[in-house]
Amino acid sequence: MTLVLPGSAQMAAGNKRVGRIALRAWAVLVAAVIVTAILGLVWRSAFITLLSSSAPLRILQVLLVLVGICWALLMIDAWRISRPPELARKHRLGFAMLSTALAFMITGALFASASIVSSQRDFMASVFAGGGDSHAKAGRINVLLLGGDAGKDRVGLRPDSMTIASIDVDSGRTVLFSLPRNMEDVPFPASSPLHKKFPNGYGCADHSCMLNAVYTYAMAHKDLYPGVRNPGAQATKEAAEGATGLKINYYALVDLKGFQKLIDAVGGITLTVNKRLPIGGQVPGQKVKNYIEPGKQHMDGFHALWYARSRHADSDYARMARQKCVMNAMLNQLDPVTVLTKFNKIAKAGKQVMETDVPPSQINKLIELAGKAKQHKIASVAFVPPTIYPGSPNFALMHRLTNEAVTKATDEGAAKAKAERKAAKKKAQQEKAQQQKSGAPSSGASSPASTSSPTGSSTSSAPSRANTPTSNSSAGSDNADDSQDLTKVCSA
Repeated sequence: MTLVLPGSAQMAAGNKRVGRIALRAWAVLVAAVIVTAILGLVWRSAFITLLSSSAPLRILQVLLVLVGICWALLMIDAWRISRPPELARKHRLGFAMLSTALAFMITGALFASASIVSSQRDFMASVFAGGGDSHAKAGRINVLLLGGDAGKDRVGLRPDSMTIASIDVDSGRTVLFSLPRNMEDVPFPASSPLHKKFPNGYGCADHSCMLNAVYTYAMAHKDLYPGVRNPGAQATKEAAEGATGLKINYYALVDLKGFQKLIDAVGGITLTVNKRLPIGGQVPGQKVKNYIEPGKQHMDGFHALWYARSRHADSDYARMARQKCVMNAMLNQLDPVTVLTKFNKIAKAGKQVMETDVPPSQINKLIELAGKAKQHKIASVAFVPPTIYPGSPNFALMHRLTNEAVTKATDEGAAKAKAERKAAKKKAQQEKAQQQKSGAPSSGASSPASTSSPTGSSTSSAPSRANTPTSNSSAGSDNADDSQDLTKVCSA
């Protein structure tokens, strides 16, 4: 009885006052669970805010522990009320063992739940520490995504991949701006502490002052950013603002070094390797210890990390693409059962993997934006040669291309671009029909090459591509290749 309805045994044959209190408390708890479930279905934003806030999670943790203890005590009292001395010996022993097992099962389940809640609270507090700007900039939320690698062959962490996700708050239309890590002379906004240090942009004579080195420089000069949790990320946000003209709201930093523990925590991931990759040999003089062979295989954390980090026989840009393969595999292969059963390990490892200045109160807003973004094609702009050369970038051109891309990435801009494409197509068809009627050669034979526009549409351009961003090219590479094409990199 007590297992299903705590306090019922006391009401039937024990202390009725204790039974009434237990039954009322149980009724309140059941009602609270039902209300919370309805809240999750009807008012999801409030539900997510509740689960991502520290105070409610702390209350829930304490409540689970108290309920577990009280329920176990009621089970023991129910055993006492049953008058075990009056039972036959074998029945008494069996009943005692059953009662003890049920008490341990109940307390164990509730204590395990309390532990999960505690891990969730610690995870939220350590990862989502806040500090970003929640106000939309020109109707958009701009998030700087940093993929870092702090391997033993490096001094500090340097972001290998830097992408700005610019999301329209009304429609969710998104543009991804890929920034080459080796871009030099990046300017800082006038409000940045580094603007005074580098008024002409972050550059130096030996060409070591590149975009991905801004993070390390700021971490070595934390006094320039008093009170800032992560000066490196803040400085990189400012550099991204200077390069594109966008105002960055938040950053999200993913450190591949912590991925090994995270992948081990979830039991490994399955990846398709399309070429033989060496383990070791990252720096001159270091020997290759082994190889990751081609083909589809289930990897533990060690091998998955080397799949992401290996660059002995490959380019930096192919390595950056493989890192995205690992992240993509993690997102696709983490099922709810795995997350629930291994949450403590995942949360512990996750604190070493990810860091962001998104506050818990804004998590639901970003989830809603992500949902809107899935309804549209995501546009992509890569600032790479021949449009932008990392050694001598044209920042005025970058600002213009960025502005054009975000202008089109709205419902109004998309409708206008669609109308323009439709009109251009109709005009081309009319010209072709007129030329065929007059017997003149088709204009397509001498028309300029078609190039990719910032929104992913095809537009007519002059033979020179100096004013058009290219897509699916390696950021910062002088020769365009397909190392950024995840379809080719992530599959055999």
